[in-house]
Amino acid sequence: MREIWDAVTSTQPGPGTVGVLVTAAVALAITWTPTGYRVVRHGVTIVHEAGHATVAVLTGRQLRGIRLHADTSGVTVSRGRPRGPGMVATVAAGYPAPAVLGLAGAFALQQGYAVALLWALVLLCALMLVQIRNFYGLWVLLVAGVLVGGATWLLPPEGASWIAHLLVWALLLAAPRSVVELQRLRRRGAARQSDADQLAHLTGLPALAWVGLFWAVCAACLLLGGYLLLT
Repeated sequence: MREIWDAVTSTQPGPGTVGVLVTAAVALAITWTPTGYRVVRHGVTIVHEAGHATVAVLTGRQLRGIRLHADTSGVTVSRGRPRGPGMVATVAAGYPAPAVLGLAGAFALQQGYAVALLWALVLLCALMLVQIRNFYGLWVLLVAGVLVGGATWLLPPEGASWIAHLLVWALLLAAPRSVVELQRLRRRGAARQSDADQLAHLTGLPALAWVGLFWAVCAACLLLGGYLLLT
């Protein structure tokens, strides 16, 4: 435990500008190709549902459980008022969550805290295990936690920093990709109960406007996060 604490509270050297660009290129190739995106989407869904769950708790709702599915979809159930600001905030939190976490991760990496960031992701998986309600979701969280934790434990500090940069770029780049995919599904009529459509029902603001808002937040986080990583 002492070794973990020392690693978390100390800084690690970054990969340098060329290395940051390399991790960005790899993350782009993964997140914006069909095969790569199917893999990354599981991690994005974890953060998406964590966003719903976190805001639900912060707004006073009672969290009832989280499910992660093999098709990379997920469901977070909370109990509380069916309408009002708390419900709106809870539903709206999902799609921006990966981008916001990516931006926070970019700030942590700018300060040199790569290992701390990776252990924070492991902690996120551990906290979600308490609320997971299906075996597939349990499996996904365990695999994600073991992979990130193993990289942190086994790799030298420089290697952990490379992994952290790759994960942050993946979050920043996959977030707007998820919003694009959402609108594609909506256009085909395959996502009638999407977060955007639920928000349209709750607020009266058209679902397309919510999709645009999601994309704007994700794009802003990508631009700012990229700036932090490259400076």
